[in-house]
Amino acid sequence: MKKLLLLFFTMLKIGLFTFGGGYAMLSLLENEFVSKKNLLDHDEFMDMVAIAESTPGPIAINAATYIGYKVGKIFGSIVCTVGVCIPSFVIIYAISLFLDQFLANKWVAAAFSGVQVCVVFLILSAGLKMLKKLPHTAFNVCVTVITFSCMLAFAFFSVKFSSVFYVLISAALAVMLYAVGYLSRKGKGEKRQ
Repeated sequence: MKKLLLLFFTMLKIGLFTFGGGYAMLSLLENEFVSKKNLLDHDEFMDMVAIAESTPGPIAINAATYIGYKVGKIFGSIVCTVGVCIPSFVIIYAISLFLDQFLANKWVAAAFSGVQVCVVFLILSAGLKMLKKLPHTAFNVCVTVITFSCMLAFAFFSVKFSSVFYVLISAALAVMLYAVGYLSRKGKGEKRQ
């Protein structure tokens, strides 16, 4: 029960103080569950990010569900998912009651401008931390450089290209590389016999 309460309040805190969605939340999740609480190791966190990004639904909820299940099985996943959703639900509900007055307020508009800068930093920070800890294999470096180059080129030329395709193409390349390596090892094993 103590572990479930810890999960709930940690996710509640992360959900309350994260602006910018799931990608901005990644650095906070890593800080809480890898660095501070040691409930996940870094490789497992990276796997969680890949799974949360690849499965349908918001990355924040997918990540919370995964972490909750890893730490506390079914009840852990429910507690983490509810904990991360409550702040957004309450805030959006409160805003919807006073939406017109809320958007017209010049202080709110100024606050949102500041939050946008912070969100860009949080997402960039999470990406750079993950990039630093990524193994520097030839495949990883090539995929990272090509993906980053394509993102810049597509943004510069205003080409619409969903980030889902980057994930799918990278996954397909990794599967092909694994298949080639597997077939190569299998062929060498048969020659020896």
